[in-house]
Amino acid sequence: MRIGERTMRAVRSRSPGGPRGLTLERIDVPDLAPGEALIRVHAAAITPDELDWLADRLPATPSYELSGLVTAVAPDVERVRVGDAVFALTPFDRDGVAAEFAAVPEAVLAPKPHAVDHVQAAAVPMPSLTAWQGLFVHGRLGSGQRVIVHGAAGGVGHLAVQLAARRAAYVIGTTSSSAAADMVRSMGASEVIDSAAIFERGIDPVDLVFDTVGGEVLARSSRLLRQGGRLVTIADEPPGGVDAIYFVVEPDGEQLAEVADLVNEGALHPAIDSVFPLEEFRAAFERTMASGKRGKVVLRVIG
Repeated sequence: MRIGERTMRAVRSRSPGGPRGLTLERIDVPDLAPGEALIRVHAAAITPDELDWLADRLPATPSYELSGLVTAVAPDVERVRVGDAVFALTPFDRDGVAAEFAAVPEAVLAPKPHAVDHVQAAAVPMPSLTAWQGLFVHGRLGSGQRVIVHGAAGGVGHLAVQLAARRAAYVIGTTSSSAAADMVRSMGASEVIDSAAIFERGIDPVDLVFDTVGGEVLARSSRLLRQGGRLVTIADEPPGGVDAIYFVVEPDGEQLAEVADLVNEGALHPAIDSVFPLEEFRAAFERTMASGKRGKVVLRVIG
């Protein structure tokens, strides 16, 4: 479907080498394929290492999380209409959304949470869906079960703690920062443990380990599982000998709609590290690679 002869500003990665290879260019507004909606992007969130994902298909636009307004739809689109406020995690095998417009499959779109603005909404999709799928799809966590979340103060971990507590699980969080312990408790963890300690001692067996850290912490985690327990990680290949899985998050509009309901209820609070205007794209990507940040880095495309 042709959307006129318009152009837009878009961040483009032209060469490997991190933020230095980025430019802000004027390119054509994308045409719509069947099943797609054209989104006027208000905000786009970025993720550490995502520029590496583009290396084999340059030039390309980065960022895979957006919040914005539907401005056009393909004839077969039924779930969204022009004027709808939506947000999404978009597929990783196509151009991203650090641009003024993006063509997005309707299946990955969900109504934007009305309780937050576009910048806050853009920070939700990837970490919340990663936590959701890790806990409930792959981890099969149920009410009353025990779960330990490694990296509980991190971008995915802090949402996993909130989601697991909301499911009425008993949540144990590990963190490498004693300063973050109170924050993790405030999000619903019943126990918080220093990940540098010998955390296997003194912990009753758990039904699920959800690991966002990897390395030595992951290698030691199988000792925490009860008989029949599960280990889910987003960091490294898991150890053998247990029911374990490593996974990469998948876009899913239906799951994201459930997340949006929790945001609207005030039950889920995503962390934002910093916000940059689109024109400061290079500084934004440099910030994602900096140590000491907490939460998402977001590009404000409008306003």
